[in-house]
Amino acid sequence: MLSRKFFPLALIFLLLSQLAFAQTSATTKPDTSKPAEKKSEKKKDWDVTAAHGPTKEIAFTTDEGTWMNLDVSPDGKEIVFDLLGDIYSMPITGGAAKLLSGGPAFDLQPRYSPDGKHISFTSDRAGGDNIWLMQRDGTNAKQITKEDFRLLNNVVWTPDGNYLIARKHFTSTRSLGAGEMWLYHISGGEGLQLTKRKNDQQDAGEPCVSPDGRYVYFSEDMSGGSTFQYNKDPNGQIYVIRRFDRETGKLENFIAGPGGAVRPQVSRDGKYLAFVRRVRLKSVLYVHEFATGEEWPLYDKLSKDQQETWALFGVYPNYAWTPDNKRIMIWAQGKIWSVDVASKQATPISFTVNAKHTLTAALHAPQQAFADSFTVRMIREAVTSPDGKWLVFHGAGSLWKKQLPNGKPQRLTNDSHFEFFPTFSNDGLWIAYATWSDTALGALYKIRADARGKPLKLTKRKGYYITPSFSFDGKKLVYQRQDGNSMLGFAHGVEPGLYWMSAEGGEEHFIQED
Repeated sequence: MLSRKFFPLALIFLLLSQLAFAQTSATTKPDTSKPAEKKSEKKKDWDVTAAHGPTKEIAFTTDEGTWMNLDVSPDGKEIVFDLLGDIYSMPITGGAAKLLSGGPAFDLQPRYSPDGKHISFTSDRAGGDNIWLMQRDGTNAKQITKEDFRLLNNVVWTPDGNYLIARKHFTSTRSLGAGEMWLYHISGGEGLQLTKRKNDQQDAGEPCVSPDGRYVYFSEDMSGGSTFQYNKDPNGQIYVIRRFDRETGKLENFIAGPGGAVRPQVSRDGKYLAFVRRVRLKSVLYVHEFATGEEWPLYDKLSKDQQETWALFGVYPNYAWTPDNKRIMIWAQGKIWSVDVASKQATPISFTVNAKHTLTAALHAPQQAFADSFTVRMIREAVTSPDGKWLVFHGAGSLWKKQLPNGKPQRLTNDSHFEFFPTFSNDGLWIAYATWSDTALGALYKIRADARGKPLKLTKRKGYYITPSFSFDGKKLVYQRQDGNSMLGFAHGVEPGLYWMSAEGGEEHFIQED
């Protein structure tokens, strides 16, 4: 039987066919090939916008979209939004959308500058997610940040139009990672850290700046512990809206409580803060009044937020107040909605997008999972016979024997159960080994080293057996019994420890615990 540490890896190999041919060699041929000539040309960087394989063009018209980030222009005339990695604009009353930024690169999260002349957005066109600017009409795109590892998204403007604040992504031992808020000048540069992540697994993001530029609001996972959890209760508290004071450096929780709070958005007059909260099974748009602290629901037909998940690009898509602070434009259920703050009435803003995309054929590698034979790339538990003429090893769930140095491997047995941990007797006449079957569980066997005759079962009771070894005179066999594990179960795992028995099988004798 397999040890607890060994078995998860072994199972991967055991899923494969038991027919395998392993090739080994005791000698190597001299390398007579000529050394490769050094190329003078520098290797080109990966171009996200280039075609990498066969492509085809598709075009379609749609009047709905998924997870659309949007913003309203400062003059109140236009809405800019993303759809399938492209950025569009349209009149605030709806209608046909105009493509501003398209192509193979993934562009998203557009935001108008305070003067309405530029649009910031996130794009991977330079190889990774960075912050870019373009003119309001989509021309003259310019890369602002140039990170190649700590990537950025969720960019917003400071009120003076000179700086951008974005979420910067950090990872450690897990790929989940966490965010920090960083400040960048519109001319570029290394940036300035505003907030510090508390660990590398609980995320923070979705920054928003107050109209006076003093405060930065953002959402952060404030659930208990220091690791990301998959079983969090959204009706309790997961995310909290926090407030960072750029003048004093003070950081505080601002909106918390049952259902959490995400995607803060301050009204343009600075009197209100809109946010999203979970209420039972619904994600609801809420409004917080700064003067009184009062909060009330505004619209309860949002699409589901992502508080339970790890949301790199935000827990809910960007939305925006209109310049008169009377309405909030927000995406939900595939549409763009205009929500009246006073009446709480939501009106759909109809739009049409004529989308064009280039699809690159997916890369496929041939799979030989059901071939009659294959080459084993990894062997385990290899042992040589006492005379050094034979090698026995575990490969793809079975034991194999080959004559050294260049013999062809052959199955040691024809049994259907899995075989592990081979060991030779000192006279080289016998090989003992452990087996496993999901129905019969584990056992110990031995077989003649010349493979003549059938294997002899040595153990009587089911169990988890590993590492058999012959005594010097070959009359006894010492081995381990284990207590099972969560993958294999714990039945028949009683009295684990080190044991011995006669090499002919029979009664087991306890030596000591592991």
